[in-house]
Amino acid sequence: MDEVFQGQVAVVGLGYIGLPTAVSLAVGGVEVIGVDVNEATVEAVSRGELPFVEPDLAIGVSGAVTMGRLTATTKTPEADAYIIAVPTPFRDDHQADLSHVRAAVEEIAPRLRGGEIVVLESTSPPGTTEGVSRWLEELRPDLVAPHTSEGVPDFHVAHCPERVLPGRIMVEMITNDRVVGGVTRRCAAKAASIYRVFSKGEIHLTDAASAEMAKLVENAYRDVNIAFANELSLISEELRLDVWEIIKMANHHPRVDILTPGPGVGGHCIAVDPWFIVGAAPQLSRLIRTAREVNDSKPHHVAEQVVAKTERFRNPTVACLGLAYKANVDDLRESPAMDIVTDIADALPDLDLRVAEPFVDHLPPALDGRPHVRLQRVHEAIDDADIVVVLVDHDHFRSLSRSRLEGKVLYDTRGIWR
Repeated sequence: MDEVFQGQVAVVGLGYIGLPTAVSLAVGGVEVIGVDVNEATVEAVSRGELPFVEPDLAIGVSGAVTMGRLTATTKTPEADAYIIAVPTPFRDDHQADLSHVRAAVEEIAPRLRGGEIVVLESTSPPGTTEGVSRWLEELRPDLVAPHTSEGVPDFHVAHCPERVLPGRIMVEMITNDRVVGGVTRRCAAKAASIYRVFSKGEIHLTDAASAEMAKLVENAYRDVNIAFANELSLISEELRLDVWEIIKMANHHPRVDILTPGPGVGGHCIAVDPWFIVGAAPQLSRLIRTAREVNDSKPHHVAEQVVAKTERFRNPTVACLGLAYKANVDDLRESPAMDIVTDIADALPDLDLRVAEPFVDHLPPALDGRPHVRLQRVHEAIDDADIVVVLVDHDHFRSLSRSRLEGKVLYDTRGIWR
């Protein structure tokens, strides 16, 4: 029978992946200590409260804290296993910024006593997990690192990338298959024991670099296919054709399944991960790079189109519906909607610009403090507007009556009101 982990786990990073992972382990009976540098996040979790919006997670946090299986702190403790779930953004040159991973490793290293499992969940370029092992060796030369030993090392290092969909994280955390790649095969097996606590999907063991690359490939595949749809939308606009109708007709072919276009690509995965592949092999990743460029350019095109539509009015009011990067979440990371609204606000500093986003209660820093940008309820924003721009396909927007749009200029980037 496959080994199931028993011991205490420290989850470093209590964001959109770390906190659901911590809750899943705690509900599975493991004692979990959540670690985060944000004191407000730690305080919220300690009260059994959710610091962001995610269906089904709030009750899990509350229950895990009440049962005493989940605590939170800003200090990395001693533990039997560590899961690193910190951000890995890219820099201006599109190279991965691993400073948060390095900082987590520096906090973990002094706590190692021997026998611990260190799992990197953060999406990373190939070679990062072995880099974690090398950093630990550098920081703890008294311990035998797995990348240097053919025998039994003093600690085990592996990579297990998340592969969940925001809005369905708690379901997919349990049901989806997992890929676990170890610096050695024994490292992979040790790390897999942690995920067997709660995972009902199959756990696939491999080497660390292959696990890292598999996650990047998953998101690059989606990015390329979205770019195809977005490029079709640009071509159809130029030819004055309805891209939604064209895709609908093309998808009747039994071997064609074109995705729907949108205002761009956002979030912490698809908008970021393909650049890690480009950075690893820049001369060979021409298609992946082009897809990124197509999707990155779409928000600016949308903003230009909205600005052009204002020219038919003397003093127009524009309502932009949505700031999140995808439907029914409050996550603004790498959001194309944010880029679009910011571009419009920059281009037309005197424009009366209304923003409706049901999942936030205040404008983000990039928009806050601008006197001509106002956050409103969706009904108010539409009623006051001459131009209505749909940027996010929230269910709340889909359910609105079309009668509210009478007499308005509509620019629907999501195709929800066709």
